[in-house]
Parts: sequence; structure tokens; C-alpha cells
Amino acid sequence: MPVVSNTSPILNLAIIGEISLLRDQFGEVLIPGAVLEELRVEENLPGSQGVRDAIKAGWLRIEKVTQDPLVRAMQRDLDRGEAEAIALAMQVNAGLVLMDERDGRKAAKSMKLKVVGVSLVFYLKHDVKED
Repeated sequence: MPVVSNTSPILNLAIIGEISLLRDQFGEVLIPGAVLEELRVEENLPGSQGVRDAIKAGWLRIEKVTQDPLVRAMQRDLDRGEAEAIALAMQVNAGLVLMDERDGRKAAKSMKLKVVGVSLVFYLKHDVKED
């Protein structure tokens, strides 16, 4: 099943040089256009090169969202990236949505989507033990 990501999991991992954790854990990750815009990959910002490399390698894929009315409705409470990520996850019947923001996670869960944040991805890779 596809995995869809919002901006922050990708950006946060890219900034610390660990964006490949997403590829290692999920193989392919889909993002909507609004998330691509929020990543600002054409600018020379921390993490931008890692994101560009992931897109060029093909494992970070941009997908068009066809559920515009749903996106508009969700934008009452969420930013466009979160709204499009949730709509895309529903559109492709995603097995998982990567999202860190509390309101976005709550909205995704209300749509019966399975949600994880970047900290879980990092823990899985580094086998971090919680006390």
C-alpha cells in the first residue's frame, strides 16, 4: 500500500541528513503538489539537496490530488499541505500517512487513516530504546 507524507517528516529528516530513512522504511513515498511547494526544493535551504535527490531518484514521487472539494473543506482547519496529504492518502488508499502536526494527525485519524510521525521512523532505524 502507498505511503503519503506531509512536509515536516520529509523536511526534518532531510535537514539532519537522514531522508534516506524514508526510502529504507517505505520504499516509495508519495507527496501532493502543496507539499512540494512547502519543501521549497528550488531554494538553497538546509535539506533541499536531499529532497531534490530523492525526487530525482524516483522514490519520492509527486502525485496530483483530484479531491479538490475535500482539500478546500479541510483547509478550514489545516494548512494546504496537510489537507492535500490527507486527500491524497484517501485517493490512493494509502496504508500510512506521515504527519507530525497534531491537528493534521487528528484530522487524518478522523478519516480512518493510519498516521505516524517522523520520530517513529527515526526510532525504527536507530533502534532507540525508550526508558
